[in-house]
Amino acid sequence: TQISPKEGWQVYSSAQDPDGRCICTVVAPEQNLCSRDAKSRQLRQLLEKVQNMSQSIEVLNLRTQRDFQYVLKMETQMKGLKVKFRQIEDDRKTLMTKHFQELKEKMDELLPLIPVLEQYKTDAKLITQFKEEIRNLSAVLTGIQEEIGAYDYEELHQRVLSLETRLRDCMKKLTCGKLMKITGPITVKTSGTRFGAWMTDPLASEKNNRVWYMDSYTNNKIVREYKSIADFVSGAESRTYNLPFKWAGTNHVVYNGSLYFNKYQSNIIIKYSFDTGRVLAQRSLEYAGFHNVYPYTWGGFSDIDLMADEIGLWAVYATNQNAGNIVISQLNQDTLEVMKSWSTGYPKRSAGESFMICGTLYVTNSHLTGAKVYYSYSTKTSTYEYTDIPFHNQYFHISMLDYNARDRALYAWNNGHQVLFNVTLFHIIKTEDDT
Repeated sequence: TQISPKEGWQVYSSAQDPDGRCICTVVAPEQNLCSRDAKSRQLRQLLEKVQNMSQSIEVLNLRTQRDFQYVLKMETQMKGLKVKFRQIEDDRKTLMTKHFQELKEKMDELLPLIPVLEQYKTDAKLITQFKEEIRNLSAVLTGIQEEIGAYDYEELHQRVLSLETRLRDCMKKLTCGKLMKITGPITVKTSGTRFGAWMTDPLASEKNNRVWYMDSYTNNKIVREYKSIADFVSGAESRTYNLPFKWAGTNHVVYNGSLYFNKYQSNIIIKYSFDTGRVLAQRSLEYAGFHNVYPYTWGGFSDIDLMADEIGLWAVYATNQNAGNIVISQLNQDTLEVMKSWSTGYPKRSAGESFMICGTLYVTNSHLTGAKVYYSYSTKTSTYEYTDIPFHNQYFHISMLDYNARDRALYAWNNGHQVLFNVTLFHIIKTEDDT
């Protein structure tokens, strides 16, 4: 059964058994979902309004009780006046002067009650209006509560956090997957030249969302750092690094706190630490073509492509010994030594871009409109297959396409636009019996 995620939720992957039957769809909510939800925000505002009105009514009620005591006193005074008038009628002549004086004194006592009565009538009207407004608000609140469920905001928020934790635990049980679909892109920012690279560290903690930005494919040594995607979008740089060497191409990668890049006009790979600002390692990639000998279809000194996935650090390039076809090498992240290599039969110059997911290289057939993932090579089985996975090249020219295992997304530089593609992977669920 296919489950369509609601707005505000992101599909990470689908789980299927080896026979292709769907087991479940893992859907993870975005952070702080409830805090951005319009209905929850409206509910909180209405609840605050009702609370304020309830306090106002309480104040009015106390004042009304006080005024009611004045009214009771006035009633007693009026009864006294009635008796005095009767006495006056009985003996107008003899007691006129005496009773008139008493009447005047009683009237003087009643004069302060006149504004009290006026205020009492005004308060009574306000209370009636408040009661009517609360009655209307209660109906609105009931309607909203029926829409979002019978839970208050805090309880809803806790349920979302609990669900997110459970889903992420489920994600950890997923083994490496096979690419099935690419959706998007989402345009994050428009900046720089037609060529460049931007990336985050797939091994960074969840709280570390730094972004690195490297404009152009040559004649540049400046790396710009941003503390978050939001700062990247707004242009708020946190730091700038001046590398000791110029880079070649746009196929760099940040991995475990270090930048790996191809030194300009060479097949040397550099490992540069952002923490210390020093080169930690450098090594020549033996026989690798460089300086537009075996670039991708768009050129740009893209001979050596450095990338990372769930398994580790990789270099994709071509050699004369392999007739210009793609070679995949797994690198030691500390020493940059080649641990193992695989020779494919796909011409490097015919590839638009490539990226690694779970030890499988995926190659696009073009960097222009109509590009698709056309070829894949598994380092696990040393086998290849031709694929047909289209994706939307929105801005017509791609000069960088790299997979980020933490985000499970493709970062791309699309003709001066920094964009993200979502990926759907075929997964096998790991059980406790798996070794």
